[in-house]
Amino acid sequence: MERLAAIVGPTAVGKTEVSVQVAKRLNGEIINGDSMQVYRGMDIGTAKVSQSEKQGVPHHLFDIKEPNEPFSASEFQELAIPLVSEINERGRLPIVVGGTGMYIKALTHHYNFAETNANPSLRREMEQYAEENGKRALHEKLVSVDPESARKIHPNNVRRVIRALEVYETAGKPASEQRRRETKPRYRLATVGLTMERDLLYERINRRVDHMVENGLFAEAQRLFDAGVQNCPSVQAIGYKEVYAYLRGECSKEEAIEMLKKNSRRYAKKQYTWFRHQMDVQWFHVTKDGPREKIPAILEFVAGTF
Repeated sequence: MERLAAIVGPTAVGKTEVSVQVAKRLNGEIINGDSMQVYRGMDIGTAKVSQSEKQGVPHHLFDIKEPNEPFSASEFQELAIPLVSEINERGRLPIVVGGTGMYIKALTHHYNFAETNANPSLRREMEQYAEENGKRALHEKLVSVDPESARKIHPNNVRRVIRALEVYETAGKPASEQRRRETKPRYRLATVGLTMERDLLYERINRRVDHMVENGLFAEAQRLFDAGVQNCPSVQAIGYKEVYAYLRGECSKEEAIEMLKKNSRRYAKKQYTWFRHQMDVQWFHVTKDGPREKIPAILEFVAGTF
């Protein structure tokens, strides 16, 4: 089975620094697992790794899209899976790094997007069925084809009932079977998670935002804005949507900065919750001195896995 290491955790916890050091010591190459760092010209607001920070380590799937182009977890998966194989074939260790949980899991586990694509016409048909026959009648449909999912989904949760039926009709197999596949790693996997006391992390987030502003975040956003990059998913991301609000005259610069800090702190909390519930992670607690002191233990864990 092919090898893959993953380094995950909330924004600003120190994933970039750790990933480069692990790659240098374990003959690794880094794969971007952040949904925003795929975009060219969006460097400051995404805290993208700089050339000097890379320290000669090969980095992949950065700057592969224009800001007005769509990108998804399924497309990431299509690009990343063969890349993991290529890196393994070179005798090197692939290391996926990032905080976008669905991107990471789409690579590390057997998540099949093709089997879970939406079917709008079927969804409307089932919504109408529920309206005409009642929620329990719709739930009984699910009981007949996927009793395991039906046990876990309350009949009143029509949206989830419809989604499970949609998966069955589209894929020809129960959603519960797909979920079981999603719990199985695709690789021999070592997943490192970085964690930190909340107050310290929030302090790091605030400092990072201040650093972004000092280094030209507003000018970067202005260039994108002036180039017509608007109403795109890329600039709805934290770091850009707040500055865009300022550029549209909806708030002051100071208010935009405070909102960016607040949204980044909120996002960090969501990232913790997602990784703790969705993946089997070996957590390493980072102190105020930064993640460098944890690198020996992380190296021991990753090397020991393989």
